[in-house]
Amino acid sequence: MRLKRVLLCILSCVMLCLPLFVSACDTNGSTGSEELSALPPPEPDGGPFGVDVNINMSTIDNYLNRPDVDYFDMRMFYDPADFEAIGGDSTLSRTLPGYRIVPYPFLASVGPLPVDGAYDGDSLFYIEWGENREILVIRPNFAESEIIFNQIFPKDRTIFLMCGGAGYTSLMRALLFHFGYDESKIYHTGGNWHYEGNMALDLRISSSDSNIATWRADYALIDFDHLTRIG
Repeated sequence: MRLKRVLLCILSCVMLCLPLFVSACDTNGSTGSEELSALPPPEPDGGPFGVDVNINMSTIDNYLNRPDVDYFDMRMFYDPADFEAIGGDSTLSRTLPGYRIVPYPFLASVGPLPVDGAYDGDSLFYIEWGENREILVIRPNFAESEIIFNQIFPKDRTIFLMCGGAGYTSLMRALLFHFGYDESKIYHTGGNWHYEGNMALDLRISSSDSNIATWRADYALIDFDHLTRIG
């Protein structure tokens, strides 16, 4: 009986200490005493889309899976725009781990793109774009537009944006700035067509199939049929 009481006591101590041990470890198994390295401040490269100099498709593998960052892929699964004409991919055949897919064309009007056939269906916001991707006019298309936008993109978080060739991300960044998001927390990580790492998440059903395995993706569905249209 005495041995049994001792064993029960030891077991109780282990059960009490286990949560403390688990909480001190992050998802990679490192201890809580290890701090995340500071991100370099956003620094656009001066090109037409303003891809970040430090965090882009050449270096992104070093910045994945950070708990202090929200990752967004701005592409449609099947885009009507003729991206093949510029060497791109109109289907979202791959993405990166941790990137949530929130198609930019469903958020706001598509601005100037170097291809034909751009999506012109429903979106949360109507925008008239200037030649240099500046917002001239903006208005919500639905009563819920601002609520949805703010819930998908939290203002107190660092945000990494990615698309196919960098155009949608450029428009999205301008939209975030217009809504007052902190410019020091918004990163244009470039276009996935130019990804150079080894962490790609293949979304093709098979190597010979052009259809997309949508069920593998973290996708934010916006159902316009159940929103309150304005006007």
